[in-house]
Amino acid sequence: MKLLPKAQEFWFITGSQHLYGPETLRQVSHHSQQIIEGLNNGGRLPVNLVFKALLTTPDAIRELVREANNNPQCAGLVAWMHTFSPAKMWIGGLTHLQKPMLHLHTQFNRDLPWDTIDMDFMNLNQAAHGDREFGFMNARLRRPQAVVAGHWENAETQTRLAGWMRAATAWQEWKGARFARFGDNMRQVAVTEGDKVAAEARFGFTVDGYGVGDLVEVVNQVADAEVDRICAEYEELYNVVPALRKGGDRHASLRTEARVEAGIRQFLQSGNYSGFTTTFEDLHGLDQLPGLAPQRLMAEGYGFAAEGDWKTAALLRAMKVMAHGLPEGVSFMEDYTYHMEPGNEMVLGSHMLEICPSIAKGKPSLEIHPLGIGGKSDPVRLVFESPAGRGLNASLVDMGNRFRLLVNAVDAVETPAPLPNLPVASAVWKPLPDFRTGLEAWILAGGAHHTGYTRAIDPTVLEHFAEMAGIEYLLIGEDTRLAEFRDKTRWNDLYYTLSSRGH
Repeated sequence: MKLLPKAQEFWFITGSQHLYGPETLRQVSHHSQQIIEGLNNGGRLPVNLVFKALLTTPDAIRELVREANNNPQCAGLVAWMHTFSPAKMWIGGLTHLQKPMLHLHTQFNRDLPWDTIDMDFMNLNQAAHGDREFGFMNARLRRPQAVVAGHWENAETQTRLAGWMRAATAWQEWKGARFARFGDNMRQVAVTEGDKVAAEARFGFTVDGYGVGDLVEVVNQVADAEVDRICAEYEELYNVVPALRKGGDRHASLRTEARVEAGIRQFLQSGNYSGFTTTFEDLHGLDQLPGLAPQRLMAEGYGFAAEGDWKTAALLRAMKVMAHGLPEGVSFMEDYTYHMEPGNEMVLGSHMLEICPSIAKGKPSLEIHPLGIGGKSDPVRLVFESPAGRGLNASLVDMGNRFRLLVNAVDAVETPAPLPNLPVASAVWKPLPDFRTGLEAWILAGGAHHTGYTRAIDPTVLEHFAEMAGIEYLLIGEDTRLAEFRDKTRWNDLYYTLSSRGH
């Protein structure tokens, strides 16, 4: 991924007090650093933890919070109360904290030394009730809480901590991010619209609109040597059909798309953009609809969505950051059509062209075919299928008084049969908990036809992300029951109408 997440770190803070004497505090500090070293060396965390402070006074806590708020590299805090840390001294800090915080409810020792345990041991290892004191204050202040309970050496504990860190990294990435929108949204399409002012106020990213002519001007200035380099890379990475290879009768079309790819990349880099949108209804000055170019740029880490859908482009970039370093990828996706065989219902997910090869099974094929829409030359595209396994689709929806993050867990399956007449990249899945419930719940919740699709991250990562952003989160999964889900959407509507959360 060429567009890497910004360099970030997480600060580990430990709470205690002076009641127990300096020797206990030295042990608390030492244990904290051992835990951090073990977590960092465990191979599961996406970003390093840094031992920032042993906090024992209100002034020290407030100063730590001010420092965290003002440090762009600090993506969040991980807090642990090794001993009993009276929570009144945390009020001044917690009420001003602007970064995400995870409460790690653990203790240094895994097992109790039953035959030697004494009051010195008890005074030192008090997380069992010290963390409850801290948890009460977060609940009392109505602060959103992420809590992971378990011994710090446990693989599940580390994995859950890592998921929260991935969400916090993406949330930090959204602050100040920029997205370029080439052309407007598709005419009369509702779900791809949205309140960009509310989005910037809530999420911190901006969406800048450009005429396609602004892009064409950059595309036309791309040097032939850069086009040659990109075309050579195509032949190295993909199974290029003979017609598109150098000397083939359609090679000029490949060079056209390579020039578009280079132009979009240069445009994004010069403007410090994290993603972009296109629309096939506004292609003035472009010979073909960009297909291969968005596919390749998504694989580099850029957010993308078709048809002017800036919300999905932004969500896709966030999901790319969440999945960074993991073997599975993330792609723009669309629920395109259904296989409705009783007992074996499935969704065929695809788009006209723009599916990210990071989710490909095997080596993609680079092909050229007519599109039948858009009124331009035949576009070049990567064609592939996606592997089976548990995955999810996520949609960011503007509900008017709030944003909603809707997630459907799915079971991806192997494509049941060849698709000789459908030369597009695709994925096939079965929505959870079942086809009917999954589809009806999605429709009831106003989910878009555009999504971010991945098998890399768990729904809980997106749940953490929604909590950090202060937006509604709805999961359609194994335990979803339609009547309860419908009631939840109604209760949420009332909550966000009465509360200050949302837009």
